[in-house]
Order: sequence, then structure tokens, then C-alpha cells
Amino acid sequence: MSDVFNSTIEHLEKELLGLHPGRVTPAVLDDIKVKAYDTETELNQLASITSQDAQTLLVQPWDASILKDIETALRDAGRDYNPVVDGTTIRLVFPSLTEEKRKELVKRMQQRCEEAHVSIKRIREDIMNDLKDKKKNGEVSEDEFFSEQKDAQSIVDEYNKKIKDIAQAKETELMTI
Repeated sequence: MSDVFNSTIEHLEKELLGLHPGRVTPAVLDDIKVKAYDTETELNQLASITSQDAQTLLVQPWDASILKDIETALRDAGRDYNPVVDGTTIRLVFPSLTEEKRKELVKRMQQRCEEAHVSIKRIREDIMNDLKDKKKNGEVSEDEFFSEQKDAQSIVDEYNKKIKDIAQAKETELMTI
């Protein structure tokens, strides 16, 4: 049962890797999709993405013919990216974060944490419905039903606390200058 909950936490942690205030990481571009070859593909499947320094990412497509497609995807990502084409590579320079940008990152982090809470809630509902079906079919007794229900709720509470702890730690990281 805890595998499903663990996968939610792992997914959240992966999502939050892209929100890093001090040093820009290639994970920032993980959710960028590029329309190339008549299909949408994740950027990291089409190019090498490396950190050139603390504020600059270098995107080097494996096929130079899709350079314009990648540039367009970065401009249209809605994140104030200003890609600079430099021959066969694209440079993305990220300015130092202002307090306003840090607060925006915290908002995005909170949205992702809320999505994780919703995921945990859905898993809980599935478990409770399964337990109700087992009780209805006579597979578990009344006492077992309430005991398993209580166990499931304690696991849900534990994972919700993990999400809250992750959010607090990430907010501290994002707001520290």
C-alpha cells in the first residue's frame, strides 16, 4: 500500500527539483515540450541540456534542423525564457531572483504540493472504497474494517505530513537569499 504513496512523494520531489533559486539546473526544462517531426516531444529527448554556470543553461540539439522548433518552444513556455541562438546551440540566461520571483516560485511549489495532497486523497478514497466493498461482500469483519480504516488513515496522515515537511523545507530554500 505504501508503494503508491511513496510514488506520489517521489513524483513531488522530482517536480520540485526544477524550482531551485541559487543555481539553475537542467531540471527546470523537464516539462518543456517541443513540436518537432510532427509530434510533441520532451526537450530533454531532443537535446543535451547542461549548466554552463550558475545562471546559464546551454541547450544543444542533437539535430540542428530543429533548433528553431526548440527556440519557439522555449519562448512559448510562458516562463519569461529569452533563448539566444548561438550557432548550433541555445543559451538561456536566468537573471538573479528578485523577491517577487522567489514568491512566484513558492506559489508554484505550493501548487505542486497541493496536487500531491489531492493525489494522496484519491488514493485514500480508493482504499476506503475497496474496504467498504470487502465489508459488504463479507470478506472482512466489522472490527477488521474499522481497524484497517484506521490504519489507512494513519498512513495518509503520515504522508500528508511528509508533503507538508517537504513544502516547508523547499519554501525556506526558495526564500533564502
